Amino acid sequence: MLSTILAINWEPELRGILTVIIGTIVWMGSIYLILGTNLGARLGFLITLTGLVGWIALMGIVWWIYGIGLKGDAPAWTQVQGRTVIQEVDLLYQAGVLDEPISVTSQTDPAEAAAAVETRLLSQGWTRVEDSAPEFGQAEASAGVFLEEEGAFGPGEFDVTAVYEVDPPEESAYPKLGPNGEFDQIAFFHKPYYTLVEVAPFSPLLGEPGRAPTASEVDTTRQRQYVYMVRDLGSLRQPAAYIAIGSTIMFLAMCFLLHRRDRFVVENLERKAMVVA
Repeated sequence: MLSTILAINWEPELRGILTVIIGTIVWMGSIYLILGTNLGARLGFLITLTGLVGWIALMGIVWWIYGIGLKGDAPAWTQVQGRTVIQEVDLLYQAGVLDEPISVTSQTDPAEAAAAVETRLLSQGWTRVEDSAPEFGQAEASAGVFLEEEGAFGPGEFDVTAVYEVDPPEESAYPKLGPNGEFDQIAFFHKPYYTLVEVAPFSPLLGEPGRAPTASEVDTTRQRQYVYMVRDLGSLRQPAAYIAIGSTIMFLAMCFLLHRRDRFVVENLERKAMVVA
């Protein structure tokens, strides 16, 4: 019968349930059996439960520190609702990106308009991300997804020319401890971390039969477009934190019950000794 149960592997959910049941019976059940036969059913159960929640608390603390085990949502770029894809330079002010509007007409050179936007952003505290930085590639990939979802561009129809960020990642989360803020395990609060991605459309490719397609070139006659995103830091360590805090509280409560029982035992033994004497 046991070999038949262990051979069940066609249903992952059923196999997982059986694994948990067998593990619970063999692991915790065997420990409780040993403690129960030596200390009694009630005391053995209390010590077994205390050890279990203590082990879970330690496991939750390790998960919490290293961000492993049971994880929450990973950090990701999300849309700024209603202001994600900004297709006109003069709409940056209406979207709340710029403090003051920039005068742009149909006769304004796109390169000059992009330079004016960069100057205004830098004066407002934004910083330009280097092309070789990892943040540039991450923002470029997310911006491409949003542009394609909104129907602004298709794959291979644009090039990311600049990425701007308003708050460095190390300054957005708080509180942090240590001389250089290296301990950030309790940095539960953070300021919004915004990023603006500038994209330039490519000129339409004119293919000729029998010849390789020409390399894509930026269309210098069309204005740049922008993707406004906010960083969602996610909840990667949140489940582990809940497990660690909850299990620690239960562990301390169980330890208090064991201590309280020991005090009762000592008082009863002293009272019995006084009666005998």
